[in-house]
Amino acid sequence: MKITRFVVFSLCLFSSLATYAQTNAKGSLADVSFMEGRWLGTFNGGPIEASWIAPVGDNLTGFMRMMKDNKVTMYEMLIFEQTEQGPIVLVKHFKPGLIGQEEKDKSDRYKFIEAGKDKAIFEKEDGSIRIIYEKRSANQLAIQRGMQQDNKWDFKDLFVFNRVK
Repeated sequence: MKITRFVVFSLCLFSSLATYAQTNAKGSLADVSFMEGRWLGTFNGGPIEASWIAPVGDNLTGFMRMMKDNKVTMYEMLIFEQTEQGPIVLVKHFKPGLIGQEEKDKSDRYKFIEAGKDKAIFEKEDGSIRIIYEKRSANQLAIQRGMQQDNKWDFKDLFVFNRVK
């Protein structure tokens, strides 16, 4: 009788842990909420500014502005949306004059891969690129781009931001 109870208990525990792991493997907007705030860095010889507002409902919204010689070179909208499969990132790029670089009804799409404390990894739909969003300290946020090289992901800093106070 004790062995039967132990087996039933073990199966219940294993089932609960498996369900918990599957639920968390999907991720949620809470996994990227660390990005909230206003951030400033440099890119291609000019300032790059990013702002993310806290997740509300099924989304977290972000915006980047890249400049050089006091003129905008590109705008970027980043929308993190919660889906049944986990969060996705939708990205659209705009030239000065708000001229879209992607087709009107298209955006770059990235699916959630995994997250840890103050870090989340997403992969482009076609599997060609991975992006890591990482809060390295209370006042530093980095975005890294990774590409496959020798069957391993090779990541390099794309943007490094400092918090604007």
